[in-house]
Amino acid sequence: MHTPRPVNFRTLDLNLLRVFDVVMEERHVTRAAHRLSITQPAVSNALRRLREATNEELFIPTPTGVAPTPHALALWPTIRTALSSLQDALAPQEFDPKAAANTISFTLAMADATAALVVPALARRFLQDGVHVGLRIVPLTTRDPREMLEQGRADVAIGFFPDIVTLMGQPGGEAFRKASLYVSQYLCVMRRDHPLAAPEALTLDAYCAAQHLRVSFAGRPHGFVDDALQALGRQRTVAITVNSFFTGGLAVQQSDLLTVLPNSFIPATGISSLLASRELPFKLPHIDISQVWHVRHELDAAQRWLRQMLSEAAAAVRASTPTPPVLQ
Repeated sequence: MHTPRPVNFRTLDLNLLRVFDVVMEERHVTRAAHRLSITQPAVSNALRRLREATNEELFIPTPTGVAPTPHALALWPTIRTALSSLQDALAPQEFDPKAAANTISFTLAMADATAALVVPALARRFLQDGVHVGLRIVPLTTRDPREMLEQGRADVAIGFFPDIVTLMGQPGGEAFRKASLYVSQYLCVMRRDHPLAAPEALTLDAYCAAQHLRVSFAGRPHGFVDDALQALGRQRTVAITVNSFFTGGLAVQQSDLLTVLPNSFIPATGISSLLASRELPFKLPHIDISQVWHVRHELDAAQRWLRQMLSEAAAAVRASTPTPPVLQ
C-alpha cells in the first residue's frame, strides 16, 4: 500500500495553494497563468514545488491541458474552502449587484421546464431592483450535474437530482453543496372536456386503457410512470413521446391523450384554463427541485447573492403553484 510522506508545513508556500486552486478550475496551465498574472513557467514551477511538498503527483498532461489526479481531486475541496475562509477573514468580500460598473456574469444550468418557472421570477426581480449582472442559461440534460459544475461550465445547476445525496456521499462528492428550492407533484393532465376529467372517472383501469403522451427530455422509451405501473403489474399505451412539457400540454389539449406534468409547471403552459388536472390513481414520488453548486463558490459574495436570488425566485414559484386537486 502506498503511504504518502508527511508534508513539511514549515516550508510550504501558501501561494502554491492559490496556483493549485486556479489550475484545478482552468485545467490548463497557460489559462491559469493568465488569470494569476504570472508567466506559464512560473505556474509550472509552482506546481513542481507543490508536488515536491506533497510527495504526490497532482496533474497529468493531456492534449487539451492537464487532468487532476485522484489525489488532487481529494485535496481540492479542503484547499478551496481554506482559501475562501482566509480571503473572507482577511479581506471580506462585498458585492453590489446594482453597481453600474458590474461586469460579472453567471451561468445557470437547467432544463426548459425549470427555466420556464425560475427565469421569469428572476427577470422580474432583476428589473425591479435595477440589477447589473449578466445571466446565461445553458441546457441541463443530466440528473448528475457534478461534472459541469466541477469544470466551471455552470455556476449553479437547478433541477431534479434524485440521486444527488447519494452521489455527494461518494469520494469527491464532498466538493458539492445542495439546497432545496421547491417541491412539485406529478398530475394527470388532459383537455378540460375529456371524459376522464369527470368526477370519479380516472380509475387505474381507465388510466391504463387510455392513450398516453410521454414527456421524456432524453427521448427514452420507458419512464418513471411506466416503472410505477410495472410495479403494480400494469402498463399503459404510449402513442407519442415528446421532449418538452410545453409540447405535451398543447398536444393533450387538442386530443384525447393523457400526459403527466408537474403541478408547478401547469400555469406556465399558458393554456391552463383549457386543461384539466387530476391526481394520478397510483403513487409517484414528489419532485424536489434543488440548486447544486461547487464548494469553491461556497463563500464567494457574488455567488451567495445569486443563490439567494434563486431561493427568492423559488418562493415565487411556490406561491403561484396551484394546490393539487383531490381525486374525486
